[in-house]
Formats: sequence, structure tokens, C-alpha cells
Amino acid sequence: MADPSTYRPAPGQIPDSPGVYKFRDADSRVIYVGKAKSLRQRLANYFQDLANLHPRTRQMVTTAASVEWTVVGTEVEALQLEYTWIKEFDPRFNVKYRDDKSYPFLAVTMNEEFPRAQVMRGSKKKGVRYFGPYGHAWAIRETLDLMLRVFPVRTCSAGVFKRAEQIGRPCLLGYIGKCSAPCVGRVSAEEHRDLAEEFCDFMAGHAGTYVKRLEAQMREAAMEMEYEKAARLRDDIEALKRAMEKNAVVLGDGTDADLLAFAQDELEAAVQIFHVRGGRVRGQRGWVTDKVEQIDTPLLVEHALVQLYGEESGEGVPREVLVPALPEPVEPVLTWLAERRGSKVDLRVPQRGDKRELMTTVERNALQALALHKTKRAADLTTRSVALQEIADALGLDTAPLRIECYDISHLQGQDVVASMVVFEDGLARKSEYRRFAIKGFEGQDDVRSMHEVITRRFRHQEQAPAKDEETGKARRFAYPPQLIVVDGGQPQVAAAQQALMEAGVTDVALCGLAKRLEEVWLPDEDDPVVLPRSSEGLYLLQRVRDEAHRFAITYQRQKRAKRATSSALDTVPGLGESRRQALLKHFGSLKKLKAATIDEICEVPGVGRRTAEAVAAALASRTPSAPAVNMATGEIMEESDIMGVTSAGDFTPESDQGKP
Repeated sequence: MADPSTYRPAPGQIPDSPGVYKFRDADSRVIYVGKAKSLRQRLANYFQDLANLHPRTRQMVTTAASVEWTVVGTEVEALQLEYTWIKEFDPRFNVKYRDDKSYPFLAVTMNEEFPRAQVMRGSKKKGVRYFGPYGHAWAIRETLDLMLRVFPVRTCSAGVFKRAEQIGRPCLLGYIGKCSAPCVGRVSAEEHRDLAEEFCDFMAGHAGTYVKRLEAQMREAAMEMEYEKAARLRDDIEALKRAMEKNAVVLGDGTDADLLAFAQDELEAAVQIFHVRGGRVRGQRGWVTDKVEQIDTPLLVEHALVQLYGEESGEGVPREVLVPALPEPVEPVLTWLAERRGSKVDLRVPQRGDKRELMTTVERNALQALALHKTKRAADLTTRSVALQEIADALGLDTAPLRIECYDISHLQGQDVVASMVVFEDGLARKSEYRRFAIKGFEGQDDVRSMHEVITRRFRHQEQAPAKDEETGKARRFAYPPQLIVVDGGQPQVAAAQQALMEAGVTDVALCGLAKRLEEVWLPDEDDPVVLPRSSEGLYLLQRVRDEAHRFAITYQRQKRAKRATSSALDTVPGLGESRRQALLKHFGSLKKLKAATIDEICEVPGVGRRTAEAVAAALASRTPSAPAVNMATGEIMEESDIMGVTSAGDFTPESDQGKP
């Protein structure tokens, strides 16, 4: 525990102007980011008697080892810089509204030549229109199915779309009238984009105008005795009305607004958000956060607005935002919201009428969310704390291991040897810190040697100085040391890991191994294992860490096997690099079609000369039929077109499992 007086800036050193400040720990990690109208007055609040500080603030200042600040011109600039730094550094002590689940959105990819309507989760992408969030993915699919009758936009994946282009035949939706089939030229790219724009306008709340237009067209068709057309329009109108009826009208004036409400106690706060478009509730979401310092409702509102609209722009920011209290001061927040939307945003507290009643409903949802969160977290926090303490007691550690790294080796009969590193912090998986290793120095079933190499490589990258490269500005890999290393295995693997730690000069990291046979915990230089009770929470946590490392390792190993099993005959053509191989496969669509092509047709591919074309044709002509390739990740027999697809896709890495040193 650090003494804040050891890094307190000298009197008069802090400027009396707007700015953003960062607290860093002993490893130079940013643990807190804040902004202030006056840096001098704000920072002085942290360097007072610890007994007067909020419990979380006290923990933050005693964890920190330094403080630094950046002066800006205005409070709006401070707000923008604070959001940027929070997003970049992910400080552990900042107020971050962590959603309890990933909400699905109905997304329209307007950034593509032929926009596609689909269900999307995760971070938002530029050029994609989002509608929601919805409580369930099935609700999106149900709404989309109704809408496709009137707005038959493309919903297929890129692979299905490309396949339909190649064979000149649309998919089932094209035949039943729920897709305009731009893949086969039934509509042009411009006509399909207009259709997608109309779909987005309807979903954005401009439904009444469109329904009235269809009703007018229906009456006109009936008067001209085009009864089939009139019946089709009638059915379209009914489908749109059913889609509209799924969301009850809550604001009769057709308002577009977001409503935010909070429920809080001394340590935690919950926020509930209702998204109202065209007077109807189009989506709802909720977050819960830890309060790091004594924070009031206006400041909670400011944090929520910044995190909610930080990546939004245009219509993503509504014209009106209703909150329980206005930020203080409110002008910088209003200016920032207006910049995000591109026009004025009305931020206010509802006092009476329908909006006040709806705000009361949102507040009730926030209270229920906080109560449910506390019920779940009480057991969760207690269990994790017990598990970490049991591990510390069993291994003879002074403190509970807050960061645990686990390593596992995976191979198939000595081939494609890989290793994984998974990270658990505070008893929870930290997938952004996962890493995977390809063992290229040797092949064979030597897990001990592989473990030594992996631990050596991991701590070779260990950086003692800042967690951020001063030249590139990028975060360093392996910047933060663990308190405990767990290896999958018994005495041999533990001895190899210990040897690697000694060679790297690492003496302050605990080490143990978990053997699968009897779930024994092995310690370095010990002849007998530590046997934890089967009902031990500590053993259960170690098993979860070990199993996660095994899952991550075998996933990578299967990917490498699948890639090797689907190697293309083009790999043997001398002088043909990866770029031109991809160009050939993209041009012809499959190895089968490439094999049937003439040398002149191959020469039409950009970058492929006649000599290369002759080499390609010769390599494919000399290729003898072989047993069908098998996708080792799924066990399925693969056609040549599938092999082409896997080869051109490269080595796939899940978004949540990053890092490939």
C-alpha cells in the first residue's frame, strides 16, 4: 500500500485551469482518469486525510504511485479527452457501466455495395445503421421476417451472396419474394440501396408516412381494378402494422428520445435506458457500475451520457435526452452531444405528463436491476474471495493471487505443437489478455521442453518500465506480471517452468501445477503434492483456469491442423506468392474452375504473367486425385471449394481471444 504523500505534487506545481489527470500504479498502468474545471482544486481533494476519503477513492490513491495531468483549453475538450483515455487505458477504478449481457441490434450494413439486414452484437462499426437494442435475438428475426415482405433487402451472408452470383440462381428467399435478389441482377445496386434506405427510415420511426403512402397506392389500385396489386399492398400494410404493434405507444407526440434513470447506494449504481423512437419503446438496456468515489447523480448522468454516445453519431444520438438530473455544468455536455449528433440536442429533466410517467417506469426498472445485481454479486464475490484465499493458504502465499496465468501445451502426435496462456484477474477470465504460442523450434511429444520455451518467451517480453511504448504509443505485450503461474501438468512441467523463471531472473511469482489424473497441486521442489478437498472453491477455480487454458490451446491447435490439411496445390508453384494465389482463387472461385481454365484465361488475372500461368496449369494438371481432405476442426469431408475458402481465409482468431506472439 503506497502513501499518497510520496507522490503528491509540490505546492503551486498544479495549474489552476481545465484539464484531465491520470493516476498510475507502480507498473505505470493507468488506474484512474478524471477531468476537472480546475486541476489544482480537484487534485487537492485526493491528497487529504485518508480517513475522510470514500472507501474506493482511498483504495485508488493508495494503489497509485504517481499522478500526471494534461491542460486543455475548454471543458468540452476535457470531456472529449477523458472519454478517449478511458476507452484507451480501461482504468480499473473508473466508473464503467458494465452491461450484464450483450444486447443484439438489428443492423443494416450501409457501408456495403448491397446493404444487408442482420442481427449484430458487440461494438458498433462505422457505416452500419443500428436499431435496438432488443432483449432477444428472436425478437429481431421476428420483426425482420415481417418487414422483408415490404422491404425485401438482402439478409444472406457474403459467402451465400457470392455463391448465388456464381451460379446465377438466387436463394430460397429470392424465390418466395422476401429478397429482391440483387445477386442475380433482379434489381440494380442503386435500387437495392434505395430499398435499404426506406427500410432504415421505417425502422427509425418514420412509419406513419410510409403506411399512409401504401394505403393511398392500395386505394388507387382498387379504383383501377388492379385487385391483385391492391391485395398485395393490403397484406404489406397489415405486415407493417403487426411489426409496429410489437412496441406499444408510450409518447403520443411521436417523440424520439432516450430516457435514463438511476438507482444507487454508497458503493454501486445501476442505470436503465429506454430508447423511444416515434413514440414507441424500441429498445431497453441496463448497466451496473462500482462507484469509485463519492459521486452524485449529476456526475453519474455525465458518465452515462459519455459512455452511451461516445461512439454514436448522427441519428444514433436522439433529439431529446431525458435524465433525472442535469450535469453540472451542463453546457459542455450539451455542446459535446450536439457535435455528436450534428444538430441541437435537448437535455432536460421531465416534470409532468407522459414523459414523467415513463421516467418513473424507467426508475422502477433501475431499482429492480440493482436489487437483482446485489443478490447475484453477493454470492459471486464471496465465492471468488473464498477461492482466492484458499489458494493462497494452500500454496503458502502472503496475499491472494489477484492475477493468475495458466499455460497448457497441445499437439497431435507431436505435430503442430502450440501453447496457450490464459489470464484470470480477481477470479474472472480476462480474455483480452489471452495469448497463444506456436512452438516452431522442434517437433515431438516433449511437453516439458515446450513448457520451458513458453515460460521463457513470456518473461522475455516482460517489461519493467511503462506499460505503453513511448515511441509507438501502443500498449506493450506481457507488461503486467502475475502473482501466480499455473501449468497444466505434474512435477516435470512444474520443474521446467521453475527453471525458465530462474533463468529469466523472476523470483517474486508463485508457481504450481495441476495434474489431471487426481487433480493434485504440485509445487516446485516438493516430493508430495498438495491435495485440496474436492469441495474446495480454490480447487474449483484452479480447475476452471486449467480447463480454459486447455480449451484455448486445443482451439488454436485444431485451427493449425485444419489449415495444414487444406493446403492448396498452388502452394507448390514456384514464384507464386500469397497475394497472387489469393487473386487466382478469387477470380475463378475454386480450384476446379482454375484447373479447367486455359493459359490465356489465367493470364487475365492481374499480376499473373504467361510463364506463371503455364506453371500454374502444369501444377494443376500433374495433380493426382487423392483422398478427400478432412477439416480437422470439425471432422467433415471438404470439397475443393471449401478448401479454397479455408486457405484464403488464413489463420482465424476469435475476437475475444486476441494475441498471437
